[in-house]
Amino acid sequence: MKVILTRDLEGYGFLGDVIEVKRGFANNYLIPRGYALPATEGNVKHVQEILKQKRRKLEREKKKAEELAKKLEGVVVQIEKPVGEAGKLFGSVTAADVVNALKEQGIEIDRKNVVFPHPIREIGLYTVTIRLHREVAVEIKVDVKPQEKE
Repeated sequence: MKVILTRDLEGYGFLGDVIEVKRGFANNYLIPRGYALPATEGNVKHVQEILKQKRRKLEREKKKAEELAKKLEGVVVQIEKPVGEAGKLFGSVTAADVVNALKEQGIEIDRKNVVFPHPIREIGLYTVTIRLHREVAVEIKVDVKPQEKE
């Protein structure tokens, strides 16, 4: 039986793909759970329209991400943390710390977009990746300094 997928399904295909599966699998699993529709002419057109809308939305999001990436190029954020002996931090630098430091510079990003290559637990200069979109990422510098004791 031919069905058209209404969402990405690992091992079978992606949204909009027309695939051939056994009738029982389609009728008992894919269609009741909303993973697929029978591949009729009307259903194919409906899913193709959804794909067009999704592509336009992804293009808009990518454009916004590229604009934000231009703002972030060459940015260095400074984060002050309490330090123990030998320059070791109490805890580590978190994504929330980076987001707050960027917010002070007038740049808003989501905490989930910050990707650390490894945990930052010492003072120094580090490179952190900000993933703004599936295809857009930018690297910023994070300068970790000891917090002034009062």
